[in-house]
Amino acid sequence: MTPNMIGAYGEWAAHLAPDPPRLSFRQPMYQNVDAWRAVARARFRELLLGPGGGATPVPSLQHHWEFDGLSIEHLTWQLPYGPPTEALVLKPAGATGKLPGVVGLHDHGGNKYFGLRKITRISKDMHPLMVQHQEHYYGGAAWANELARRGYVVLVHDTFTFGSRRVRLADVPAIIRDNLVETDPESAQEIERYNHFAANHEHIMAKSLFCAGMTWPGVFVYDDRRALDYLASRPDVDPTRLGCGGLSGGGLRTVMLTGADERIRCACCVGMMTTWRDYLLNKCYTHTWMCYVPGLPRDLDYPEVLGLAAPNPVLALSNRQDQLFTMPEMERADRILTQVYKKAGAPERYRTSFYDGPHKFDREMQKEAFAWFDRWLKS
Repeated sequence: MTPNMIGAYGEWAAHLAPDPPRLSFRQPMYQNVDAWRAVARARFRELLLGPGGGATPVPSLQHHWEFDGLSIEHLTWQLPYGPPTEALVLKPAGATGKLPGVVGLHDHGGNKYFGLRKITRISKDMHPLMVQHQEHYYGGAAWANELARRGYVVLVHDTFTFGSRRVRLADVPAIIRDNLVETDPESAQEIERYNHFAANHEHIMAKSLFCAGMTWPGVFVYDDRRALDYLASRPDVDPTRLGCGGLSGGGLRTVMLTGADERIRCACCVGMMTTWRDYLLNKCYTHTWMCYVPGLPRDLDYPEVLGLAAPNPVLALSNRQDQLFTMPEMERADRILTQVYKKAGAPERYRTSFYDGPHKFDREMQKEAFAWFDRWLKS
């Protein structure tokens, strides 16, 4: 027996889901990609168990200014639950006409106090923790800004439990927050304490959502689809040229949003591509509760959720020394998506690239991602 996280039960659990799963396009009964996608996407949406319903958010413009060659709008909107969502829209200053639009999906990073600020820069003054965050994960770049500068309307919003959408300490019982209170919320010390609380609160949030008949991915996909609704509705955006992308938790959100919504015509998942078997046997202890949709592995393997885009183009960027995954399962995910896109008759519309180094989306990786968006959304 190979050592794994659940010991003698590992091999048994790993073989409960068929390979290929029941709704995999790799199954011989599926030949037409459009017919398969309709069935598999409907099942995926059903399993997400999201809030349901929903209309295009009506934003309130808080501020509008220019910075570093970009026009920037600071918006808020109210969803049917939780605190208001804050969002930023970035595009080249002076741009006219309809541009392709991209939903920039921020990461998790064990830091729920921040959301959209992780991948944007809107003034010369940044929170020191966000300077460090961008240096560590993004080669010092605010990648949403860099993409917008190339001729895109980029929307970045706080999603469920992050930034403006985070759980406030004052709203939960003292025993749950270990009597923590906010007195100077932007201080590094209080942010560290908040993030420690938020990490310990994840299992409570997940179990509570299960009790409500929902899943965590179902809720953040709802948040992210409403953001996509708004982006598609803007007069400066071409709704036929929409994409999404992000690192880590943003890569997870890329997989789920692309799988759930046919309007995503091009996607880039960074640092979040492996298999359910990798999570099960090797690495679920390194990941958030945001990853899991009960029952889904029997119908689709994790990379096949991203493959629901086929034949629309998807790019997966991974790091060989990423501590969150095992290399053999990242390579197996690549083989699965290669098979899906080959069978769909669009092998050139899928690519995985492996980079040396740990978990990151550095400038070299950004260069490939941006070129991918340019190839498929600007043509």
